[in-house]
Amino acid sequence: MPCLVTVGGFFGDEGKGKIIAYLAKKDNPTIAVRGGVGPNAGHTFTFNGKEHKVRMLPSAILNPSTRLLIGAGVLVNPKVLLSEISQFNTEDRTYVDSQCGIIEQQHIDRDKSEDHLKGKVGTTGTGTGPANSDRAFRTLKMAKEIPELSLYIEDVSNSVNYALDARENVLVEGTQGTYLSLFHGGYPFVTSKDVTASAICSDVGIGPKKVDEVLAVFKAYVTRVGGGPLQNELDEQEAKKRGWLEFGSVTGRQRRAAPFDMELAKKAVRINSASQLAVTKLDVVFPETAGMRDYGKLPDMARKFIEEIEGETGVRVTLIGTGPELDDVIDRR
Repeated sequence: MPCLVTVGGFFGDEGKGKIIAYLAKKDNPTIAVRGGVGPNAGHTFTFNGKEHKVRMLPSAILNPSTRLLIGAGVLVNPKVLLSEISQFNTEDRTYVDSQCGIIEQQHIDRDKSEDHLKGKVGTTGTGTGPANSDRAFRTLKMAKEIPELSLYIEDVSNSVNYALDARENVLVEGTQGTYLSLFHGGYPFVTSKDVTASAICSDVGIGPKKVDEVLAVFKAYVTRVGGGPLQNELDEQEAKKRGWLEFGSVTGRQRRAAPFDMELAKKAVRINSASQLAVTKLDVVFPETAGMRDYGKLPDMARKFIEEIEGETGVRVTLIGTGPELDDVIDRR
């Protein structure tokens, strides 16, 4: 499949990083290109027992033959990006669109000082909201104006479209989740832009006819950080008892937890035109599935859970995460 767009189906934290990292290793894409907001989204995955975290680079970092691109719609914190380039030794294959907006220290300061953002909405304090506000006012600096990024500047839209025209594999990575979308989420408890599949395509500069598949990623339960409604939310004690007590990879804040929400899943499938689904952390809800890689060996309750998702949404679950390791995946494609 030349162009696969991956998007979060709930409130972020669905395990997209693991899925992207797995697909990058399995499908060997020429390009992995990131859309979404900016460094307020952290993606985490584990390979050979070592945990990796990225906030700016695409999660395809472990495939040395994949070019790592950041689309024009993404906000870039140069310090975070340059640190990750150095950490993962991707100097020769990382490129940033010249029109990426730049997060400066003043945006971070404003984000942390605004009672409405930090207090009421519960933002990550990474400066993305104020930076996107400045972009709307046409006062935001662009990546092409930052000397430290000069070696990494590229027309990302041209590169991605050229690769697609050549029928090369392109992996498009979204961030956050459908219900953190500025337009489709529970406003005002949302991020500062749209993060659905359509917006991710716009971020990287590809038209809808270039997309072959849309993969919506769900977790086997629901979590979210910050404010906003969460249907059937569990108290901390119950979440801990179930093993659902998690902490955000960017802020370290405790995530709120709730059982899988089928109605949210169905709506996310419609909004994103999802043609495939991934369900991660099945092993957390059904511990006996840990490390399984064969769908036929799943216990009845776990298989019934997957089949219910497929029946309700009308879309096949093609990837199932059964553990933290990159290859702890049931691949049904």
